[in-house]
Amino acid sequence: MPNIKSAIKRTKQIEKRRLHRASQKSDLRTAIKNFEKAVAANDVELAKQTLRVVVKKLDKAATKGLIHKNAANRRKSRLMKKFNALQTPVA
Repeated sequence: MPNIKSAIKRTKQIEKRRLHRASQKSDLRTAIKNFEKAVAANDVELAKQTLRVVVKKLDKAATKGLIHKNAANRRKSRLMKKFNALQTPVA
C-alpha cells in the first residue's frame, strides 16, 4: 500500500475504474449470451432486438477503449452471420 497521499488517491482511482470496466465487460458478455439464447430458440424478433442492443454496446465499448475496434467489428460480424442464418430458411 502506498504511503504518499497522491499515490493513495491514484490507487483508489485505479480500483474504481477497474471495477467500472469489469462491470461494463460483464454487461457486454451478458447481452451477447442473451442474443445467443434467442438464436438457439429460433426467436427472430427477440434476436433482432437483442442484436441491436449488442451492436450498440460493442460500438460503445470500442469507442471507450474497453475492447479493440477490430475485436468489436469481428464480434459484430460473427453475430450478424448467426442472425442472417436464422432469418434465411434452410432448403
